[in-house]
Order: sequence, then C-alpha cells, then structure tokens
Amino acid sequence: MGGFGSIGVPGLIIILVIVLIIFGPKKLPEIGGAIGKTLSEFKKSTREAINDDEDEKKPALKEIKKTEEA
Repeated sequence: MGGFGSIGVPGLIIILVIVLIIFGPKKLPEIGGAIGKTLSEFKKSTREAINDDEDEKKPALKEIKKTEEA
C-alpha cells in the first residue's frame, strides 16, 4: 500500500471501521467506487499536465540546440 505512507495497516483498519459506522455497509461499495474514479481522474489529469509541460519545453530545447550548433 505504497500510496498511504506512514498510516500502516492498523490505521487503515481504524479508518475503515469509522467509515463503516458512519455510512453503513450498503454505502461502502458506492464510496469505494467514487474514490477509485476520483483517484483515476486525478492520475489522468496529472499525467496530461506533465505531458503538456514537456511538449511546451521541446521547441525551446530545439532552439537552444540550434544556437549552440551555430
């Protein structure tokens, strides 16, 4: 569970029990699905932002290389 850092298994169990008490067992799959979709969308957006940033840098790097060669 690399993304959770220092929470650990006991912390996750406590969080799961609290969520179960608050929302009840019928809502857990719905909440899990929503969290999964949110994380997936966040990763996709992050990847797109990184790719856009790299695409903006490429023309500038080409110009730098041209001036160095001249």
